[in-house]
Amino acid sequence: MPSFIRPATAADVPVILAFIRSLADYEKLTHEVVATEATLRATLFPADPATRPAAECILAFTDDNQPAGFALYFFNYSTFLAKPGLYLEDLFVRPELRGQGIGKALLLQLAKLANQRGCGRMEWSVLDWNQPAIDFYQSLGAELKSEWTTCRLTGPALARFA
Repeated sequence: MPSFIRPATAADVPVILAFIRSLADYEKLTHEVVATEATLRATLFPADPATRPAAECILAFTDDNQPAGFALYFFNYSTFLAKPGLYLEDLFVRPELRGQGIGKALLLQLAKLANQRGCGRMEWSVLDWNQPAIDFYQSLGAELKSEWTTCRLTGPALARFA
């Protein structure tokens, strides 16, 4: 189990970016990471207090105060439930610390937050080849929604369509 979990602050942006890059490396998607400290700071911790952050982040730490993992999430909305939902965008635990309950503790923290904020559900995606993660999520009671396919417009395709 982690020593503690806390919300990320603007001072944590370098740690968040390092976790994002480590996750991308694990998923063999490093070439897709264009996030920088500046863009993360602007979107997660806007300078204008009236601007709502695009997403939020929590960090887990070891007993000796070393960053162990992170979870980055945002809130969406379910029309069927007429309630907000919590969407987990990224979850990552340092490989050498896996199997110690850190990922479970991060997910539990998010589940508690989702309940506190009146969410009707908590969702995330997992790569179909990541069997260890799939097994872990199913052990928590998560249901795999295989009948749904993710659609995405990004970069030039998004610009052309717009």
